[in-house]
Amino acid sequence: MSRWFAELRLIRRSYLSLWSLALLFALSALAVVSGLQHVARQHATIERVAKAQAQDFAAVAATHGKPDGDAGDAAYYSFLLTRDAPPPLAFAAIGQRDIQPYVLRVRALGLQQQLYDAEAINAELALPGVFDWAFVLVYLAPLIVIALAHDLVTGEREGGRLRLLLSMPGHGLWWRRIGLRYALVMMALGLPLVAGTVLSTAPLAGTGAMLLAAALYLGFWFGVALLVGSAVQASATAAAGLIGCWILLTLVLPTLANAAITRAIPAAKGVDLTLAQREAVHRGWDIAKGDTFERFFLNHPEWRGREAFEGRFHWKWYYAIHQVGDETVATDVAAYRTSLLAREQWSARAGYLLPGVAAQSVLHRIADTDQAAQLHYQDSVATFHTTLRRFFYPYLFADRPFTRADFERIPAYVPRAPTGSLPLAPLLALLATAALLLAIGGYRIARVSGAGRA
Repeated sequence: MSRWFAELRLIRRSYLSLWSLALLFALSALAVVSGLQHVARQHATIERVAKAQAQDFAAVAATHGKPDGDAGDAAYYSFLLTRDAPPPLAFAAIGQRDIQPYVLRVRALGLQQQLYDAEAINAELALPGVFDWAFVLVYLAPLIVIALAHDLVTGEREGGRLRLLLSMPGHGLWWRRIGLRYALVMMALGLPLVAGTVLSTAPLAGTGAMLLAAALYLGFWFGVALLVGSAVQASATAAAGLIGCWILLTLVLPTLANAAITRAIPAAKGVDLTLAQREAVHRGWDIAKGDTFERFFLNHPEWRGREAFEGRFHWKWYYAIHQVGDETVATDVAAYRTSLLAREQWSARAGYLLPGVAAQSVLHRIADTDQAAQLHYQDSVATFHTTLRRFFYPYLFADRPFTRADFERIPAYVPRAPTGSLPLAPLLALLATAALLLAIGGYRIARVSGAGRA
């Protein structure tokens, strides 16, 4: 135990080590605070929209909830709230939630244009991403590891202490040094995360899974530091080599991989689906009403025989146009979602070779803030939209009046169930890579020790 305390005293005497650990702790704490504030703003937005929507809905019910009220008016003016509240661990890994809508007001009109109207974002604002705990772990923590571990061997050689250290009795000098620094980095990263978990009442199991991913990712970088530090003679050379590895592994290669995946798996934009759906709706005004109803009855045969109406306009024809518009682009929507999921899957596979990508995908999946979570929210909105349409169709096609009491029976949105999970494949890839590098680095350190004693 005295040897561990001796190593700790050496770290305390090193201003670089102390300031590096203090900086990492401060950045981690700041990221957790920033994430908690981001989540709080999203909750506040949902509450504000819910309050405004309730007032709007009450006004619509008061205006159109008459004894002879028209269901078409009620369906057209009634916006119903759907929301995707931030999962408990979203503060640590914001993921897609900073660029994807998490609250939508929908009505019984065409769904696709409502889903993707909010997709347009300012690309320049979205480019930097969000400062959260996952960002600190993936991009900044390796720099602290480099500062702490780049001169473990070379610093002793340059200071003329290497032969003396190697001649001392006992084993495990380098592993004590690496282990102590590893533990301190984990504490600097993990303590703010645990504090954020307590403040947000997040599940401890998810926090533990995030810490496991962090431990494996840091193990990889300590392995890289051991490998490079034992292969060169000068500390400056080791630092430069490690910075080069950091640039390559966290910036260059992930960018190239993302560009390759995007090029190999083209995907339309949501706004293109919106435009296609609107064009289909607009065409419905120029074709025979019977043609629209025939296409509508392909998936809604229960309303066949109730399509007749007098005059040039009826709400049931209008809503049939919108539903046919959705069904017209259904194949394009399926292809779009398939492309997004394929990109997500190939990004996860890239993580088998790029530890930073693996760590990020693992954290976002645990936090339930990745692309799969966003698509799950869209699925829940689509399910609610189907329920909403089926609620109004009997009123529209049977010409039933829609009264104030019927407003109380309009279905309410049921939030999606959490889908966060622990992806084993990227974790195993991280484990294998970290173990391999630590083993090779340890072997090279052992050779240095053996050569020093000889």
